[in-house]
Order: sequence, then C-alpha cells, then structure tokens
Amino acid sequence: MLDMIDTPLSPQMDETYKQKSQEVHERYESLDEQQRAKRAREVAKILGISEAQWVASACGPVRSVKLEGNGQEIFRKLGSLGRVMALTRNDICVHERHGAYEDIKGTGHVGLVLGPDIDLRVFFSCWDSAWAVEEGGRHSLQFFDTEGVAIHKVYCTDETDTAQYLKLVQEHAVASVWPAFQAIEPDVRQDRVDDAQAFRDAWLNLKDTHDFFPMLRKFNVNRQGALLDVGADLAQQVPVDTIDKMLRNAAAEGQSIMCFVGNRGMIQIHTGPVERIVERGPWLNVLDPTFNLHLDVSRVSQVWVVNKPTVDGWVTSLEVYDAQGELIVQFFGARKPGKPELVEWRHLMTSFCKEALAS
Repeated sequence: MLDMIDTPLSPQMDETYKQKSQEVHERYESLDEQQRAKRAREVAKILGISEAQWVASACGPVRSVKLEGNGQEIFRKLGSLGRVMALTRNDICVHERHGAYEDIKGTGHVGLVLGPDIDLRVFFSCWDSAWAVEEGGRHSLQFFDTEGVAIHKVYCTDETDTAQYLKLVQEHAVASVWPAFQAIEPDVRQDRVDDAQAFRDAWLNLKDTHDFFPMLRKFNVNRQGALLDVGADLAQQVPVDTIDKMLRNAAAEGQSIMCFVGNRGMIQIHTGPVERIVERGPWLNVLDPTFNLHLDVSRVSQVWVVNKPTVDGWVTSLEVYDAQGELIVQFFGARKPGKPELVEWRHLMTSFCKEALAS
C-alpha cells in the first residue's frame, strides 16, 4: 500500500537523511538475528538512536513515509478510519485498545477522544513528528515527541477502512527528513513535602480527582513524595503481586475497571471488564479481544493503594511506579463523574490494606 506514495518522494530526500539512513542500515546489518527480531523500541536502543530515527531509516522490515507537521491535524482525522487498534505505552507498560476514534477534540495544546472504546487524553505540546509505517504487513500511523519517543500508534485491522487510511497518508505525505533530537526538560519536584499537615489538609479537601495534579504543583512535590507524607489512611504501599491479585479478582468477579497508561504526550484509558490474565516471563498480560495490557512486573518498584475524596465520595486507585518514581499504570473501579465508586472495587482495595482507609 505504501508503494504508491513513497517512490515519488525518494528524489526529494536530502543528503543528511540519505547519509544517516545509510549509517543505520550498515549498523543494522551487523546485528545478530536475535537482536533484529526485537521490537522497534528495543532495536533502536541497541542501535543507539531514537525510535523515530529507526522508523525514518526505513531499515530492515520497516518501510515508512513522513507525514507533514507534528501529527495533530492527522490525529483529528482518525475517525475516518473506522475501527483500528490504538496503542499507547511507556518503557514498562503497553496499552492496546480496539475501537473507533469518536468525539475527537484536538485543537490547542490538549486534546480528547471520548468514544466508548477509545478514550484518550492528549498533550500536543511535546508532539514532533508523524509517520505512516509498514512492518511485517501491518500498517500504522505513529506519532513521536521531540526526543523521538513514540507517543501513540494507530494500527489498521481487518475492520479498518483502508481506502481512507491511504487517502489520509497521500494527503499528508512529505519528503523524508532525519528526525532531530531535542531534549525535554524533566518536571523536577521535591521528594518530600515541606509542610505535611498543610498538604494532608489540602488532600482531604479535594473535590475531584483532577484536582490532584494542581495540588502536587502547589506543594512542589512528586507523586511518591506525596504518598509517603500524606498518611496511611490516604495512601498505603502494598506488595507488587497486588497487581496480579487485583486483575484476577476483577476477572473472576466480572468487575469493570479503568486502566490508565500514559507517557508525556498521551494517556490511554480502558473502561470495562478484564477476562484473560496471562503471565509470560516477566510480563503480566490481559489478553482480551478488544483490550490488551502488557506490564513488565520485573521493573515495578512500588505499588500503592491511594484514597482521594471527591464530591461523589471516596475514590480509590491502585498505582504502579518504577524505580525512578515514575507512574507506570493506574487502576480504578469503573465510574463516571457524578456517580460514586463501585462498592465492590472499594472492598477489593481495602482488602489489600493493612490499615483502615479514611471513609
């Protein structure tokens, strides 16, 4: 499918692109078979380049076409593709959800997709490039940040309108350029709260879970510092295997949950039941027809049960962190604003805690 659009662009590729791409090809040829078989993110790491540069190189099994702009305009058109598979990941967790992009809002720095299947919160300020990619017969649209890290990928499926996919790619195809690298300044905050009582009082006065992030900014504290200082009735650390126990219990009881996985440019949300929980090596997986989750449990450092007040009552979550204190994945009981938390979810969360939660 990409043959129809990338050949006319080849003469327009500049010398820097040709040189860099050739260098990647030569280094790729020196890899052994096992290294070549790894996922794009891992292959790029082995080669010492970003994933965006790996895609741009059109090396090995990858063929690619550069798309104009940072991808925001293309993102607003994803509803035309019909049913696809949306993928958002960070280094430790992958979230895959089948469905259609509906109710897309994509202007300014923040965007939303609020469909019943694909549910996204988008942060466009760090978006940098977009590519149409073919690898192993699979076609996708892939969006990257200024460091060349993948923000979001949209894969065609048997239910996708491939004519619309091709039209979108043809409309936005441009000459390939070598992705530059621009470091993103980390959001550095304190590891502990200066005034623990004032912070606890602010926490107890939360009215909405969305008020949590402004509260952290106000007190200049990172998430784990907040959890350490707020008190066991509001946040308790639990064993890493609590993730497995929670998923298997939710599956056995038919509980609907919410699963949030994100990176600096995207948060992807699944709302609904989970059914098939499978362990494969270090990976804990949900392998359901329309929702897949892949979590590398060997790289999980801390797990917390977190308790927040809202106007709808208490909301509890299971939060998973890496060794650097970065949030990997969050789980909630399925709920909508204006409705209280599911009693079954609240009971499940409290069953994991050694001390009583505030209620």
